[in-house]
Amino acid sequence: MEAFKSFTGVAAPLDRSNVDTDAIIPKQFLKSIKRTGFGPYLFDEWRYLDHGEPDMDCTNRPLNDSFVLNDARYAGAQILLARENFGCGSSREHAPWALEDFGFKVIIAPSFADIFFNNCFKNGILPIKLTNEQMDTLFAKASDADALKINVDLQAQTLTLPNGEVINFDVDEFRKHCLLEGLDDIGLTLRHSDEITAFEKQRRGQAPWIFGDA
Repeated sequence: MEAFKSFTGVAAPLDRSNVDTDAIIPKQFLKSIKRTGFGPYLFDEWRYLDHGEPDMDCTNRPLNDSFVLNDARYAGAQILLARENFGCGSSREHAPWALEDFGFKVIIAPSFADIFFNNCFKNGILPIKLTNEQMDTLFAKASDADALKINVDLQAQTLTLPNGEVINFDVDEFRKHCLLEGLDDIGLTLRHSDEITAFEKQRRGQAPWIFGDA
């Protein structure tokens, strides 16, 4: 997992509540567990006018012009603004995979479904909770003729708007550390590889039959 770095990115306003994981990445795309290649199918039923299937070439698919991610203002967006209970529904990890593969590094909403919230951190995405009032302000600014660009500083736990306004956000210290260091669950485990090797060596001597040595 790549380490999270401070950046300034375009914010795309998805003004919907209770966006479930089947909307984020529809069920027909769950056949693959490669973790990559899901970006073109993110919000598939909303982005396109036809029905999507795995391995479909999305280059010439008919677009839904009314969907926010098809608006030229938000091309290359790295920040997604959403409403309450984002990521509800089934616990599919494909949802953060699709968001990350599309290019989103940060999702800002008043609330998230718990499992989705945890999965974001494990896949290098920073989910930020703000109040409804703060979200209203961001949505209003992001809907202007010019796209809203926000500076995200995880170390300082701040969002800085183009007018200089700073919004502070909370994040669990351990999760913050893991994002800054680029550590997922496997990475955390491998930091103890020497201790694991020593334990396995000791265990092999104590119970060789477990390892097929006796």
